[in-house]
Amino acid sequence: MTITVAAEATLADVLQQLGGVSPGRVRCNPPLGTATEKDVIQIRARERRLFELVHGVLVEKVMGYWESVLAIELARLLGNFVNRRKLGSVAGEAGMLRLSPGLVRIPDLSFVSRARLARHRRARAGILPLAPDLAVEVLSEGNTPGEMERKVSEYFGAGCRLVWLVDPRTRTVAVYTSAADEIILTEKQTLTGGDVLPGFRIPLRNLFGIIDGMD
Repeated sequence: MTITVAAEATLADVLQQLGGVSPGRVRCNPPLGTATEKDVIQIRARERRLFELVHGVLVEKVMGYWESVLAIELARLLGNFVNRRKLGSVAGEAGMLRLSPGLVRIPDLSFVSRARLARHRRARAGILPLAPDLAVEVLSEGNTPGEMERKVSEYFGAGCRLVWLVDPRTRTVAVYTSAADEIILTEKQTLTGGDVLPGFRIPLRNLFGIIDGMD
C-alpha cells in the first residue's frame, strides 16, 4: 500500500491516499514524495515534533493531553508485566519503527519480543528496523478511519501479530489479530495479551477510569 506522488498529483490526491488526514498534518518541505528517514530524525531533533514517513511523505503524529495520559498508563501496566518476565521491550510514543523501506510508523505504544529484539540489539539508529509484536494506537480527534485502516494493514503486512486501537471517546478497544479480524471490547470487558502476551489482563473500566472527568 504505497503512496503514489505523480508529477500531476495534488495535495488532495495525497491526502486521500493517506486515509483522509488533515492537510495541516502533512509537511510539504521537503516536497511531497521526496522525504526520507533523515528528515524524520532531523525534525525530531531540531523541532521536537514527530512525523511518520509514508513513502516520501511526512505525516505529523497527533495526540492530545488525555490520549497521552491513557497511553502512559497502558505503557506502565504493559512495561511492568513485560519487565518482570523479561519478555522484551515496551516503547512509548516516540519509538520509531521501520515497517518496510520508506515506511516509518510511530505507534503510541509498542512491544517487541526479546527474541526478535536480540537480532537488532546492536542497531543504535533512531529507527528500529522491524515491526512490533504489538502495536497500540490511542485515537485522537485528528485520526481518521481511513488512516487507521491503512495503519492496521501496514502493521500486519510488516509482520505485527496484534494491534490495539484504543478509543477514549467511545471507551472501547478494537483488537486486531489480523487486518481482517477485529473484536470491539467495551469498558465492561477485559483486555488481554492473547498469544502475544499470555497472562496480561486489564479491566478496561480501570484503564479508562483514569480519564474520568476529562469532559
